[in-house]
Amino acid sequence: MPSYYRDPDAPTPNVPRRVGVVAVIERGGAILVQRRADDGQWDFLGGRLDEKETLLDALHREVLEETGLRIAQAGLFGVFSDPARIISYPDGNVCRLFSVVFRVTPEVDAEPISSDESLEMRFVTFEEIAELDFWPVARPIRDALLAGPSEIVVD
Repeated sequence: MPSYYRDPDAPTPNVPRRVGVVAVIERGGAILVQRRADDGQWDFLGGRLDEKETLLDALHREVLEETGLRIAQAGLFGVFSDPARIISYPDGNVCRLFSVVFRVTPEVDAEPISSDESLEMRFVTFEEIAELDFWPVARPIRDALLAGPSEIVVD
């Protein structure tokens, strides 16, 4: 599923902006990333906020569905609303993406279990994350994480 970030060749959105949650899952100084099954690029875990759930409900659901992990602690990392973050879905829908990103600590030291949305998952260092080919809409989140802000990011 293609995504775009500040790309002049991005398609024009044809549905309202979608809200998603993103989990930056941390363990032992490393960050959990997934290699997406749809295009092979690297990404954080997360997904769409359902109409009848809270942000935290969506965060817990997405982390459990995509990794098998339960959340022990979550804190707001940032809000990413740049309208140049666009996703093109296989059904023809194209939307801008509004993401609420949380730093997450998993409940136990268990290994994540990949869902059918991932080719692989692994914990990587900050140095490694900088070198990975990230999904375009996730790049501003990665860049903010690497910049190491001490305050909540609003983009």
